[in-house]
Formats: sequence, structure tokens, C-alpha cells
Amino acid sequence: MRTAVVDRQTKETKIHVELNLDGGETLVDTGIGFFNHMLTAFSVHGGFGLIVKTDGDLDVDCHHTIEDTGIVIGKAFDKALGDKGGIARFGSFYVPMDEALGFCSLDISGRPFLVFDAEFPEEKIGNYDSCMTEEFMRAFAYNSGITLHLKSCYGKNSHHITEALYKALAHALHLAVVKTDSDKPLSTKGVL
Repeated sequence: MRTAVVDRQTKETKIHVELNLDGGETLVDTGIGFFNHMLTAFSVHGGFGLIVKTDGDLDVDCHHTIEDTGIVIGKAFDKALGDKGGIARFGSFYVPMDEALGFCSLDISGRPFLVFDAEFPEEKIGNYDSCMTEEFMRAFAYNSGITLHLKSCYGKNSHHITEALYKALAHALHLAVVKTDSDKPLSTKGVL
């Protein structure tokens, strides 16, 4: 089973994540409406079972809640993937969202890195700070061990730009975690 359960508690957040790479229930409650929408879209478009319960210090702002949720979801992906054997490893995908076009290319490499190229015309989407998209993606990439490239090719609406990026990530991950005929990592080194 390609599943993981990860809990993390700090003085700022308490987070519980359940992940199934092969599908299952989607239930997201972070206290941030737009972030719930993005993680739900990520789960549905990736074909992942994802349960997220985050209690954060939203009286401060949304930063700790979003970044720390990215940390825990990243750790869950790393745990569910194990030695990363038997998967396609690479994935790339474009997602159009009305006037916006988002692109993601990634490598489940064990070498975390983020290249993020997006600008957001509006600073806020509901009670979600647009700049937190990059913070979530960084936390996710570094804790999952994924080399992650995300680009907004163009767009005029921050909601559409952000949603295109989350969905592009989901579809690229879906391609990368597809099972192959081998049980070994796809690497000339033999390990990742």
C-alpha cells in the first residue's frame, strides 16, 4: 500500500495528514477557504486520497498554516513513496484555467529543489495571501524530496493563476507516481 499518515504539532500549528497515492477519500479542513479549495483540487486532479486537518494560528495570519501544511503533505509523499522504486519518477503537465496557463515539471529525485516563476496581480484570494503559493510549494518540494519547477506562463487573475499551478502539480505528480514494471528506482545509480 502506498499510504502514509503524518502528524506534526508545533506552538503555531497542529496538522494531521493521511495520504493514499492510489486514491481514496478527500477531506480538507485548514481554516482557509481558498487553501481548502486548492488542496481539494490537488487531491482530485492527482487521483490521491487526501485527508488534511490543520489547526493554525490564523489570528496571526495564514503563513504558518499554509507553510506547515506543505511540510506535512511533503513528508507524507516521501513516506508513501518509500525507496521510490517502481515509479515513472518524472512528470510534466500544462493546465489552462480560463485566461491563465500553468506549467509544472518535476522529478521525484530525492534531491529537493524549487524553481518558481509566477506573479500574482491580486495580493489576496479571500483570506489566502497569494505569495503563500510559493511558500507552500517550497515546503512541499523540500519535505517530499522532489525537484519541482512551476511556471505561470500567463494570466490576469490570481485565483486562476494559483489554481492552474496547483492542478498542474497534481497532474504532474500523478504521472510521476505511476507504477512501472520494475520495483527498482529509475536511476543509473540504482538508488535515489
